[in-house]
Amino acid sequence: MRKTMAEMGNLWEDLRRQARQLENEVDLKLVSFSKLGTSYSSQRDYDSLPLYTNSTNKPENSDIAPLMNKASSEHMFDTMAMEISQLLTKLTEVNDRMVEYTQNFSMTSPSAALLHTLQRHRDILQDYSHEFQKTKANITAMREREDLLGSVRRDINAYKNSSALNRRSDMYLKEHEHIRNSERLVDEQISIAIATKENLQSQSKFLNSINMRVNAVANRFPVINSLVQRINFRKRRDSIILGLVIAVCITLLILYAFH
Repeated sequence: MRKTMAEMGNLWEDLRRQARQLENEVDLKLVSFSKLGTSYSSQRDYDSLPLYTNSTNKPENSDIAPLMNKASSEHMFDTMAMEISQLLTKLTEVNDRMVEYTQNFSMTSPSAALLHTLQRHRDILQDYSHEFQKTKANITAMREREDLLGSVRRDINAYKNSSALNRRSDMYLKEHEHIRNSERLVDEQISIAIATKENLQSQSKFLNSINMRVNAVANRFPVINSLVQRINFRKRRDSIILGLVIAVCITLLILYAFH
């Protein structure tokens, strides 16, 4: 009986030692897991900086690489989550064995110290599981948000690039249209000039033909030619006389006005 009690006591101590060891390992893993969540937050803040297309306007710290890139962070997240999950499973198994030990401790009920120790280990397991699930959920939410923001950022960049190309294409099309309009206006002016030249040439030919006809008629009828010359002479004479009369009248008016 004493040997059995001793063996069971050793079993209890062995279970407690395993539980403490697993709890320490889980605690260290959870600390690293929490730091990983912080690195995700830092990476998100870094990626949320405005984009600079001009190297002269780029901030000085933009060339500094972030703590971890996206691929390595995701790999580390998956690895640490799997390790912590395995440790929590082992710790759960140890706690179940401790519960089984208290149930099979002896014919009498287990002591209060034993039950307190068991409850303490179960509380620690529950706290670690809750903290693990909370941290995992936060990091998962950050990853999903980062994926969404990355997708939106890529769409925005693609839209900006396409908009810039479309603006340049529109500018080229407008410039080409202006050139075509200018060429059309120049062609119209040249056509008008050519038409005017042809019209003047036709009028000149017409006047020359009339002049030739008049000269021919005058040469055929000398009497008419002399009559026309007399008429022109009288017209010039009448114009000279009328001009002299007007000049004399103006002079008389001026003299009358000053006297």
